[in-house]
Amino acid sequence: MSEVTVALRYAKALIDLAAEQKAVEAVKDDMELFLKTVKANPELGAVLANPIISHSKKVNILADVFGTKVGKVTIAFLNIMVNKGRGEVLYTTANEFIGLYDVKHHITNARVTTAAPLSAANKQKMLADVQAAIGGTVKLTDKVDPKLIGGFVLTVGDRQVDTSIATSLKKLKKDFAQAATK
Repeated sequence: MSEVTVALRYAKALIDLAAEQKAVEAVKDDMELFLKTVKANPELGAVLANPIISHSKKVNILADVFGTKVGKVTIAFLNIMVNKGRGEVLYTTANEFIGLYDVKHHITNARVTTAAPLSAANKQKMLADVQAAIGGTVKLTDKVDPKLIGGFVLTVGDRQVDTSIATSLKKLKKDFAQAATK
């Protein structure tokens, strides 16, 4: 079974448990904290995934790092995962939990990549346009890629709008190459 499949099963169980305990928002915040912490400290992720390190040592590490910062439901879930030997899928499980939360609350993730940083006004306008086009709530993340030269690439789910100059130049080059071979 793939890591994502296993993580998705645990994430579904956690979201059901959180709903039963009326702690979905708190657990979501805890999962975001967990993701941010592991991303900032890859050593923590390596320790959790390492099968040589004992479960009790991992539980103690999680208690030291997250004990006072997360709720009882979350710390109990993290401990169960570690004790079941699933420490290596904790990060993926947290990601899947956030994904399930977003689906349940009709939140769409969108990413815009630009050649230069977006101003606050431009980002707000882009967010408003995307929300108007798809409806619902949109979480917009922005990224800068100077290779685009100009324009932007907007990705919403499995759809993509590419108005970058780099792509236009590649298409133009391809068109010229095809015309030259005829």
